[in-house]
Amino acid sequence: MKKWVFWCVIVVLLAYEAIQQHSADGKRVDQSQVENSTYAMTSSAKDLTTIKVMKDQIYQGYLVLINQDYPVHQIGMQTDILNLFQHKELVKGFGLLDNTIRLSQRVVEAFTTMISAAEKDGVRHFLINSGYRDNKEQSQLYKDMGSNYALPAGHSEHNLGLALDIGSTQADMNQAPEGEWMIRNAAEYGFILRYPKDKTAITGIQYEPWHFRYVGLPHSIIMQQMNLSLEEYLAYLKQQKNITTKVKGKIYEISYYPITQNSTIQVPSSRSFHLSGNNMDGIIVTVLP
Repeated sequence: MKKWVFWCVIVVLLAYEAIQQHSADGKRVDQSQVENSTYAMTSSAKDLTTIKVMKDQIYQGYLVLINQDYPVHQIGMQTDILNLFQHKELVKGFGLLDNTIRLSQRVVEAFTTMISAAEKDGVRHFLINSGYRDNKEQSQLYKDMGSNYALPAGHSEHNLGLALDIGSTQADMNQAPEGEWMIRNAAEYGFILRYPKDKTAITGIQYEPWHFRYVGLPHSIIMQQMNLSLEEYLAYLKQQKNITTKVKGKIYEISYYPITQNSTIQVPSSRSFHLSGNNMDGIIVTVLP
């Protein structure tokens, strides 16, 4: 009799554990937003190594938030900014509004790759109207255009080197084939429409169909598929802490770490990764495929 009771208890406990596991798995799937595969980090402790992170890192990287509340820090400005008119070897498949257009070389290279893909789709009338601006240029623009159309010096993404205003030689971007193509495809190449029409209450900026920002993969695709502005995406990462996502068949691990002073974090020892601050209170580690 006692033996029979013992085995009944074992069966009940096993069944309970299975139900709990099934429930936990269901929650992970329900929270998924990108290709049904956003889960907890998978690296084991033995695969991790410790690296030092300086507090200044929160002001640097492709994901830093620049707006009225969070200005560009000098250390966060891109160091590879070039005058494109003086580097015509980088200007392929698109035009320049004038000879003052400057931009990060990394961003220009990503933009050129994107424009090449657009040309294969028959869309080929792109124009860069504006890129990097220094504080003096931004101050003058703010003075000329006012707060409805420009941000104060130091608070514009154009002071960072990762944003560009893209136009078409055929029509306004909200009507041109170039604008339509960018809306559909820019995320595939690391770019986001920074100020969408349905996010003005969050970004604080009116709809700008010409203003695109480079954030890199996989972040641009996640934001597009989840319909998140940069503000919302950074808040999402901070809330989730760790996610693993499958984008284009490749696995990326993304983690948020709060940083208040120089500290250390753990990253996979056998995989490449990128670090980016959010310009507020932490850094994002993106472990690459």
